[in-house]
Amino acid sequence: MSRPAPAAPVPLYGPEHAANPQRSWDLLRRQGPVGVGEIDPNVYVYVVTDPKTALTLLQDTDTWSKDSRHWMHLVPPNSPVRPNVEWRHSLFFTDGPEHAHLRRVITDSLALLDPRHVREVTLRFADTLLQHFAHTGEADLVGQYAQQLPPMILNALFGGLDEQAPQLHAILAALMSTDLSAKAEGEKALGAYLNTLLGAKLAQRGPDLTSWFIDHPNQLSAQNVGEQIVITDGAAYPTLAGLITNSLVRLLSDKGYRGTLTTGTLTIEDAIDEALWNDPPLAMYSLHFPRRDVDLGGLHIPSGAPVMVSYAAANNCPHANASSGGHRSGIKAHLAFAAGPHACPARKIALLIAATAIERLVSYLPDIQLAVPRGQLTYQPGPFYRLLTALPCRFTPLAPQSQRATPRTLTPSAPPRPTPGRPPVTA
Repeated sequence: MSRPAPAAPVPLYGPEHAANPQRSWDLLRRQGPVGVGEIDPNVYVYVVTDPKTALTLLQDTDTWSKDSRHWMHLVPPNSPVRPNVEWRHSLFFTDGPEHAHLRRVITDSLALLDPRHVREVTLRFADTLLQHFAHTGEADLVGQYAQQLPPMILNALFGGLDEQAPQLHAILAALMSTDLSAKAEGEKALGAYLNTLLGAKLAQRGPDLTSWFIDHPNQLSAQNVGEQIVITDGAAYPTLAGLITNSLVRLLSDKGYRGTLTTGTLTIEDAIDEALWNDPPLAMYSLHFPRRDVDLGGLHIPSGAPVMVSYAAANNCPHANASSGGHRSGIKAHLAFAAGPHACPARKIALLIAATAIERLVSYLPDIQLAVPRGQLTYQPGPFYRLLTALPCRFTPLAPQSQRATPRTLTPSAPPRPTPGRPPVTA
């Protein structure tokens, strides 16, 4: 059977869903806590829209498996969703001891990152990008900032040379493309990038994630290390880009933020929290399969059927808790980073990078504002991500004073100074 249930499936991949995902979530909720969605033509999954039901699934590893190999014959080879659901030897698609073995390498290595170093890397590359357009008075913060910044940071944290960052950006953008030829070229270029990176780190370790993956006591092979790099970069790239822009939309369009940034009533972190509640960049994922027939949210799910969690729908469930005034400051119970044993291991790092990137932007360009009404912004179609196609903004142009000008050197009285150096990483 290609369709997991007789209920009318809700399309989650076209322009109508991109324009109004809330309508899709409402249609799914009419089917109950679990509905049926169509993530690509004739590719159907059960979709959890209720937060309690989602937590039941996410925390129950005895009933649910992440292994998607048995289901792949129902996903066409040319489907744009296939790269997101196809089995890889990574923490996303493994269970039990094997999952714990791989996850420990990533969590232990991420724990070695000094937050001061992550912040400085983010500031350095944010300054580089801002200098490219600050003198123009206008910019697309998707293409010129949010999409370019994560690959620069990821490349540095994994120990790549700065000149390799554009290559990683092109690779990740190609892998996200719906163009099959572009994807194929991206896969080919990815192999070359990994070979260069792994070759350099196998020859000489450094204070970076690749070296820590290699030297971890769990002793991954070079191929396994490469697979973990791919899955980490592939997950972080769209999520970070979307988190930055979805938060900026709120910050730049809501007077509650723009009028109080200097007083501290509502902070950048509040804008990020609001985005994670209402427009999480990863709107739906957590692909699971029941090991046996099971009842979930009052619906019978047959063994091996695909089930996903809509984080966006669960967060906006009518009975989900919200604080007064519409802002959920300090409330961290959203599912934007999933939950349970497969929750995102990079949550703290992602939040630090996003907050730093936004902080730098608004300090560099304090009068920045949207160039179009918020209602005219459009989002990329697709079932998994909530990503803007563009974020046009305008601001007072800054006359470039120096190739090394940064927000800290753009005051008339402050002379240019070198870009801050890289602080030591503590292990």
